[in-house]
Amino acid sequence: MKKTGIIIAILFLGIAFNGFSQTAPATDFFAGKWEIAILGTPNGDAKLVTELVRKDGKLTGELKDPTGQNPEAIPLTNVVDEENKLTLSFSAQGADVTVELEKVDADNLKGSLLGMFDATAKRLKE
Repeated sequence: MKKTGIIIAILFLGIAFNGFSQTAPATDFFAGKWEIAILGTPNGDAKLVTELVRKDGKLTGELKDPTGQNPEAIPLTNVVDEENKLTLSFSAQGADVTVELEKVDADNLKGSLLGMFDATAKRLKE
């Protein structure tokens, strides 16, 4: 009788452990390809494209000019992602620049560049 109880307990624990290991991972909302529009800069409106990838638990990526006028990609120096907020940091013309964006819906973000220029981001679907 003791052996039967032990076998049932082991089977139950095995089934429970296997069931928890099948749980789907949480989605990574900010990872993916985004088109960022910065409005009202001295040089006019600007668009940048980035593909954010999670490596070793941190988001990384680079900014690219979709028009091809600036062929060199701008590496992101820091990416901070919170539940509903994303902050991208990079260097441009010798200055440290940050873009803060907040989640609007499943495919859109809204915020500002340096707190001075309005910025929006739209998820690009492939």
